[in-house]
Amino acid sequence: MIKKIIIYDLKFKTMVFFVFIFFTFYFFLTSICSAKIYIDISSPSLKKLPIAIYDFNGTSGMEISKIIRDDLEFTGLFLNIDKDTYIESLLQPFSPKNWTPLGVEVVVKGLIKETAELTLTLSLYDVFEAKEILKKEYRSGKELIRTLSHTAANDIYKALTGEEGIFRSRIAFVGEEKGKKDIYIMDWDGHRITKIGLKEDIIISPRWSRSGTKFVFSSEKNRQWSIYLLDFLKRSEKKVFTSKGTNLPGDFLSGDKELIFSSSKDGNLELYIMSLYDGKIKRLTSSNSIDVSPAVSPDNEYIAFVSDRGGTPQIYIIRKDGSDIRRVTFEGSYNTSPNWSSRGDKITFTGRRGANQIFTINPDGTGLTQLTSEGNNEDPSFSPDGRYITFSSDRDGIKGIYFMRANGEAQRRITPKNLRAFSPRWSPN
Repeated sequence: MIKKIIIYDLKFKTMVFFVFIFFTFYFFLTSICSAKIYIDISSPSLKKLPIAIYDFNGTSGMEISKIIRDDLEFTGLFLNIDKDTYIESLLQPFSPKNWTPLGVEVVVKGLIKETAELTLTLSLYDVFEAKEILKKEYRSGKELIRTLSHTAANDIYKALTGEEGIFRSRIAFVGEEKGKKDIYIMDWDGHRITKIGLKEDIIISPRWSRSGTKFVFSSEKNRQWSIYLLDFLKRSEKKVFTSKGTNLPGDFLSGDKELIFSSSKDGNLELYIMSLYDGKIKRLTSSNSIDVSPAVSPDNEYIAFVSDRGGTPQIYIIRKDGSDIRRVTFEGSYNTSPNWSSRGDKITFTGRRGANQIFTINPDGTGLTQLTSEGNNEDPSFSPDGRYITFSSDRDGIKGIYFMRANGEAQRRITPKNLRAFSPRWSPN
């Protein structure tokens, strides 16, 4: 039985920005699945899984198989076996005896049919158990070949790890061209970069909603800072808060119902929570210090933020009701831009150690780990599964967006070198 998937991209056009591709929907018609976990991604003694991924037939097939191979390889969980060693051809029936001598444990085959659209029939085989563990059919328009490929990679990843993949996720960032700034959205691997079309002098702090259907950012217009909300489903942009002084958005709370932000409307920069339904605001912090950069924990109970109440900017945590404030970072004289992992077990942040570098730390203040060392590195953001981090860096001369595994391995630039890019934020799904 084949599980069929039809790939779509919705295109939205709002009052103020260009048409752009945002996220992907697909429909399940039939299914096959396996309960066996081939890779325990939480194991400290993790070994890479030897995998054979064929070049699928046709020009599109070659491209699709390469994207799938690149997606899986970046995770650090798979060992791609050299294609020149394959004994079995793509069109031959799967036979375990052709793979056991090579040390291969799983095999991926795919056949492409090209008409007005693309159809991929993909099979995943277990060598040791000599069986097909996954078979799916994917259909999409030819312009969505990367979306189709990432979807297939996600399904292979889940079949082998039991966890959701991140290959359909997006990264938003601020880009600057000819002195004008805009918000850009791209695939997790840096492809299909699209700008929204804001063309502002200053844009700060883009943040996704928990559902991934809304977006907030701060912009300064006519010498006044305001916070704006983009609703992709309603195709709308609206100003949700403005006042004298500086106003900078943080994360969404309670799903998409509330927003935490920092504002100097009452003097010092303090933290506030605002209902996005009726605009009611309550103050969360009250001190003689500066409190900024709020980031909400996955369980919606705690907020990490930056404060200089101890003399220098450091990371603190507070309950969302304003109680139980405690300091997290104690090393270094400048720590900022906290962001929680999806499991709530890590916080990544920027710390100044000569230059700015990316760190992770446990919420209780233990386990401080430096991940970067080259250039100035800022604005870290975890992937939806907490296994990867995107950040900005000027190590190549012009600031761009990079990503890496959460242990600091495989650091890679993903935006073009002719585009100044910063403030990345990984989508929640």
